[in-house]
Formats: sequence, structure tokens, C-alpha cells
Amino acid sequence: GVAAGALSAELAGIRVVTDPARLPATGAPRSLHRVVLLVHQGGPAAATMAAAATAQLAGARLISVHGYDPRADPAAITALCAARPRQVVALGAGFGPPGRLAARLAVAVTGVQLPGGGQVLFPLHRLVALYGHPGAAALGALGQQGLRASIRRVREAAAPYRALSRVPVVPAFEIIATVAQGSPGPDGSYSYESPVASLRPWVRRAITAGLYVVLDLQPGRASLLAQAERYRSLLKLPDVGLALDPEWKLQPGQLPLKQIGSVRIAEVNTVISWLAALTARYHLPQKLLVLHQFELSMIRGERQLNTHHDDLAIVIHMDGQGSPGDKQQTWDAVTGAAPPGVFFGWKNFYRKDHPMLSPVQTMARSPQPVMISYQ
Repeated sequence: GVAAGALSAELAGIRVVTDPARLPATGAPRSLHRVVLLVHQGGPAAATMAAAATAQLAGARLISVHGYDPRADPAAITALCAARPRQVVALGAGFGPPGRLAARLAVAVTGVQLPGGGQVLFPLHRLVALYGHPGAAALGALGQQGLRASIRRVREAAAPYRALSRVPVVPAFEIIATVAQGSPGPDGSYSYESPVASLRPWVRRAITAGLYVVLDLQPGRASLLAQAERYRSLLKLPDVGLALDPEWKLQPGQLPLKQIGSVRIAEVNTVISWLAALTARYHLPQKLLVLHQFELSMIRGERQLNTHHDDLAIVIHMDGQGSPGDKQQTWDAVTGAAPPGVFFGWKNFYRKDHPMLSPVQTMARSPQPVMISYQ
């Protein structure tokens, strides 16, 4: 053995004892049963195994995440919700900066998941929607039948896309919440704002049936932000998103149906910031923001679109109509002009397309649309 004196010399500042009875009294370390260690599924085996063994011996819980965003993994969401951790240690730089990870974890631990699973919309889901206003057949397919029949119809529209998609296909309603009007109305906005109470039964019933819901704004002269705020109580629900329709946005002096409307990007970004803050405040799953477009002039300053909010998934939705060739030209223009960080949607018109594309033809677009609407 090594003499005690020699060992003491090698371990400066450390007390060396030769009698076990002189060892200091120790106890079991405090259990880390409310601590979670996140590891990336498929990460470096040796490092992961060592960290996992140490954490589990200390009483911590190991949760494996497919990817680096816990909101994107349904199993990880369920595990985090059950664990209710006080502290989380994430192994690997891929999980990102602490602030962003903390915000994502605040959502994950709620356990609330989107239709189709998870808390991230795209590219992990595909929406197939009926567009229109309840009880107004002239405004789109959604209003051509009652609520129960609308749910059945959108499920039938979504069904063919399941065989064409590698991700869950979710039926959806896009409900026109504020409807463009030919007359100014009492507030001079040329936009009828549906009462929340009139929309709530459609929203609630759709969510119960496993649908996603989008509230569409046709603002006229009204502020998009003011109209969005009107529907705050519905947008606080985890399965409800928002759509902005610049076609119906009137600038000072303009009248409905005299021109194609347009919106300045500053107004759009104001709505985006508000919606992202609402989503973050209530720890909601990622929320959808749709921008309808069929002419590039409809979104003025589009390249400055704010796509940096982790709480939102932004879709630029191509609403062109006519022949397949005409629609393809519009699609190419819209997708070519869009800023990075957005997804794309496609609209099929039952009456105004000649002919309307089949699901197979619709999915042949590049990039593939994450949202397909029927009007």
C-alpha cells in the first residue's frame, strides 16, 4: 500500500485517514425524483448512457425525445406531463438556448396536444379544410349544410389525403368570422363582425369532433388587430388559429369590389406579435396564422414578414382560381416571392376551377401544401 504520509503529500488539502471508523458520517443524497433529464433519441450512445445511468442512480427521470423539440414528440409530451418536473436538464446543444427550451417545456408539460398528436403543426400535420360562413351557402362549402353535415363533409374531403401523406391528415373548418360587406355598416368598416356567441357552437363542436378551426378575417376598413382581439376567447383555445384575408382589406377611399385589397406588412406583423404573445402566455400548442394571397400586391412588403416566433406556424395560402395552368402560375409566383420560414396552402374551388384538381393532383405541387382548403 501507500503510506499515509506519502498519500497526504500527493493530495494537498485533503484529509487522509487510515481507520474506517474515522471517516466522516454521510447519508444518502437527496433524491432527484422531480428532476428530468432530456436526451436526444439516437444521440451519441456512450455519452447518453453515462448521463442516463448517473441521472437514474440519483433518482432523476430520463425522457427520450425524438428530435430536439419536446413539443414535436407526442410520447415525450405525455411523459413530461406525467413527471411534472421542477427542473429539467437537457443533454446536447441541439435543444437550443435555455430561454427557448424553457418556453417549449412550459407548453409540453401541459400535456395538451393538437389533433393528430404533438404540439407543433408543420410539417408534422396536414390540414384539409372547408371554407365559408355558417348558414351562408354563397360564401363557401362550409355554409352549404348544417354543422353536423359539415363535419361529415370535411372528413370525407380529408380522407383521400391520408394515403398521400406521411403525416396525420386533420380535417378543419376555416370559418369566415368577419365578412366583407358591400355597405359600410354602422361603424363604416364594410365588414360584418360575427358575434362570438354565434361562432362558439361551431368551434366547440368541431374541436370535440377532432377538427382544427381557423377564424378568417375579411376586415374592410377595420383594423386587423382590433378584429383579431374580438375573438380572443376563441383564439385562447388550443385548436383554433387565425387567417388574414388581404383581398378584402380596404385602404382609405377604397370601396369593396372595386379593386383587389392589400395590407401593409407592418399591420400583419402587429397581429403576428399579438397572436404569438397570446399563445405564449397561455402555454398553448403552436398556433396557425394563415395569409391568403393570389396576387403579390396583396401583401405589401412581404419579405419583411416576421417568421421568428416559435409559437406560430405561418402559412401563405394560394387562393388562385381557374384552369390548372392558371393556378400553377399563381402558385409559382406566390411560393417564389415568399420569405423563408413559411409553409404553403392551396385552395380548390368547387365551381370556379375548370376543372378542380383531384387530391393526387393537388399533392403533386412543389412544395407540397400543408393546408388544402375547399370553397
